[in-house]
Formats: sequence, C-alpha cells, structure tokens
Amino acid sequence: MVVNLAKVTKLNSHFMETPSSCAILAAGFFLLLHVSMAASNPTQDTFFLQCLSNHSQYSSPPISAVTYFPNNSSYTSILQSYIRNLRFITPTTPKPLFIVTPTHVSHIQASIFCSKIHALQVRIRSGGHDYDGLSYVSQVPFIIVDMFSLRSISVNVEDESAWVESGATLGEVYYRVAEQSKIHGFPAGVCPTVGVGGHLSGGGYGNMMRKYGLSVDNILDAQIVDVNGRLLDRESMGEDLFWAIRGGGGASFGVIVSWKIKLVPVPEIVTVFRVERTLEQGATDIVHQWQYVADTIHEDLFIRAVVMQSNKKGHQTVKAKFVALFLGNAEKLHALMDESLPQLGLKHEDYIETSWIESVLYWSNYPIGTSADVLLERQPSSEKFLKKKSDYIQEPMSKSGLEELWKKMMELRKPVLTFNPYGGKMREISELETPFPHRAGNVYKIQYSVNWKEEGVEVADKNLDLIRRLYEFMTPYVSKSPRCSYLNYRDVDLGTNGNGNASYSEASVWGTKYFKGNFDRLVQVKTAVDPGNFFSYEQSIPSLAAWEGKMAE
Repeated sequence: MVVNLAKVTKLNSHFMETPSSCAILAAGFFLLLHVSMAASNPTQDTFFLQCLSNHSQYSSPPISAVTYFPNNSSYTSILQSYIRNLRFITPTTPKPLFIVTPTHVSHIQASIFCSKIHALQVRIRSGGHDYDGLSYVSQVPFIIVDMFSLRSISVNVEDESAWVESGATLGEVYYRVAEQSKIHGFPAGVCPTVGVGGHLSGGGYGNMMRKYGLSVDNILDAQIVDVNGRLLDRESMGEDLFWAIRGGGGASFGVIVSWKIKLVPVPEIVTVFRVERTLEQGATDIVHQWQYVADTIHEDLFIRAVVMQSNKKGHQTVKAKFVALFLGNAEKLHALMDESLPQLGLKHEDYIETSWIESVLYWSNYPIGTSADVLLERQPSSEKFLKKKSDYIQEPMSKSGLEELWKKMMELRKPVLTFNPYGGKMREISELETPFPHRAGNVYKIQYSVNWKEEGVEVADKNLDLIRRLYEFMTPYVSKSPRCSYLNYRDVDLGTNGNGNASYSEASVWGTKYFKGNFDRLVQVKTAVDPGNFFSYEQSIPSLAAWEGKMAE
C-alpha cells in the first residue's frame, strides 16, 4: 500500500497544531517517567493513551487498539516476537513504556508527537535483526514503534517496480515478486525473515550485488514521517534526505513507511552450488585463489566462502564452505569455474539448475523442492545469543597469513568468518552515490559471527571475548584509516553516542567506520531535518544544532 499524500494533508495540519491538553499536563506528569521502565502504572498509561488518541483521531482502527502497555496480556509476546538476539531478552533488559504497532500513518504521527511531549525516545523496529538490539532497547525512557503490521507489497511488472511497506520481510518481497513474474527479482539479503525497513535503509547486501549493486542502488522513491509529523515522498523530502535514508540508516531521520523498489531481470534458469573443503582437502589453496577470483570473475556469479573450525573424527581442522549463485545455466558456470577456480574441483553433479525464487530457498538452507510458501513465515526456526562484527579486505591475504588465521580459529574454536566478494557493479558506483561508501577497492567483506545457547553473563562475556580476539587478530590484514565496517552489521564495540547526545567528534569515531567521508554529509542532512536530535540512539547521526544548543546551556 502507498499512502496517498493528499489524503493526509488535513491530518498533517492537525498534527502541526498547538499541542492539546496533553502538553498542558506534560510538565507535571514528566516525573511519572522516573519509575522503573515497563512497570505498569495506570495513571501513566492513561496519560499516554489520551495523548495518542487525541492526535490520531482520523484512523481506523483507533490507536488504542494497537498500543500495548506492560499490563496488556499481549505486551510481552509482541515485544519478544521480533527479538532475534537472545542477549536482549533477559529480565534485566530495559523494556519500553509501551509499544505501538501502527496500521496507519496517523499512528506513527501520534507516536512521534506524544513522545516529543513526554521526552521519550522512539525506537523503530521492522524485523528485529539488528545485531546489537538498537531497535528495541534503550537506557532511557522509550517506546517502540513496531512496523510489522505495515507490510503490504504492490508489484507492478509493467514498469518493473514495487511499493513495499517497511514491516514486510525480504522473504515476503521475494515471494510476491515471483508470484507476478518468473523473470524478475530484487537484489537484497539472503535471510528471508529480515525486515525491509532496516535492511534497505542500511544498505542491503545480497548475492546479486555484483550484478545489480545493493538494495539502496535500486530504490526509486520512499515515504517517511519526519520529526514534525509530515508524511513526505521523494519530491517533498528533497534529494538530500532521500540520499541519506538510502544507506545512512533511516531511524536517524524519521520513520520510513514504505519504499518504491526497482525490480531487476533474472533468467528463468539460474544455477547454485554448495561444497565444503577441509584443510586436508586443500582449503588453504582454494581460499587463497578464491581471493583473486571472486571479485574479478563474471558479474553474474557470486561465490561466498564461509570458514569455520571443525572436528573430523576427533581431528581438529578448518573447513571452508563455498556457496554460489550464477545468473545462468550450469554449462556456462561449469566453464567459468574450470577456467577461474579449478582448485575447487567441482563436478557436474555439484551444479543445481533452478529458478531464481528456488535459489532464494536454497541459500536459506531449505531442501530442494521446498514450497516457496515458507518465505511467508516471519519467524526464524530458532533464536540464539549472538554477536557479529565486520571488516573489509582490500588486498588478498597471503597463504602464510591464512595459515596463521586458521591457527587462531582452531585456538578460539567458535567464531565463524563469512567472506562476501565485491567487484562487478560495486566497482562502477561512486562511493558518494549513497551513504554506503564501500565500493571500488574492496576485494571482499568479512562478517565475524559467534553464537551460543547457554544463558548467563559469564557465558556471554566469554563468547564476546572470543569474537573480539579474532577481530583484533585480523587488524594487520583489513582496511585502515579508517578500519571500515558495514552499517547493517551494527556493532557498538566501534563506539556509541551514549544516550544519543554525542558531539560530532565523538560520533565520528564510529561514523567514519560505517560511512567514511559521507559521514559529514549525513550530519549536515540530520542537522537540517532534525535539528533537535529527536531521533536519537546509540549510533544515530548527530545534529550539530542540538550539540551547539546543549553546549550553550
């Protein structure tokens, strides 16, 4: 569904009027916020609900029907249903004062308005896959605007586009596109339960990026509710803000309601493969050669390498798993692999010809023949305690460097490395085109990952130490000045804004790692569209106006 901007003009005007009785009550009521977060307080809840209702009076259902306070029987299940990292589901994790699950733009507008009155932070959640929980945890009084009910998808095959609401998942997008066309797809991530809102606003990395670039390189329009409650599209928001939300993280600038995406052509037959090789089977030579091939091979081919410690019959080793998508048939792929990476030793039976939508299932580890209907399931099969980090490799590692890495991985045992190749279209797009700057000059990106199932602080600290030690080990081999990271692999180890009121210099510590030189332009856009820094969190783009105002006080 695309919101008709003309229809909300009256609502926008209402929103911008002088605050009603809520504002009069706010000053005396503010002290009520200093109770334990998420503790049920009937008086507090009544004030919040009155404010929300007063400023969302044009919608059906009413906002009261989609607002959940801690004393509501559905509060806990709604809060937990989109938490993908069990580290942030403990009894001591701060909880929101209430959750709004908007079904109409007025619900979002009222949530912003009343949060401003009552000095609450707003956390915006679509799929909950943000690795460090920034979309649903805060150390100050906060609410969650959870977008999962806004998930309509409208596909237009004729003009090769689709409008997608932020609460949709990637799996739902892929399903709806394939439902309309067997020769269209969309370049985005390989995990189907990831929410569109965060994925697209942070970059959107997937296995067609060497052919078509990132998700943000294929966005035509968007609708956002800004700090003043206005519903804006590309034309009314202006090109600066439209630039910023395509890779700069939408939650720093407003609440993105929907995106217009450009569909891309895919052949009726694509080819995939998945093979593993241990050190004893030549993994070192294969990974070494992969580094010289994966970013230079034909742009229709994407080969991911996943490296992990392994025990084979009591013998400790390292294994490398290679997973590929080729936008063509098996015969062409076989010729490419024989020419470019013969060390992998692929056989005819390793190649699987399939449709693009079936390749999505394959990359999600579903068995061949699984119905595409599973892409409509919004919950992952399991949740884990986890931590992720990222790096960029700009010069291939030597064989001796890889051998030292294998030793470190066997020492640490648990962390896993995923190597995602660059090249192709990523070389052609300027790093200034969107806030996402990691383009030419990168051979591949590394994702560090550690998962565990046991509860407790001690176990968590042990696993966090493991991944940090591996990250530290890799320092000589990765990008420098700055050591770059990928925004959608949120990592608070890089630095934070505290509760959101950081100076430019404090925020640039982590900001330049995600955005390089584009960080300065993001700060300029933020200062222009949200000077008071209302949309703030641990790694939000800072406003110079807010910081200068704070210093003046």
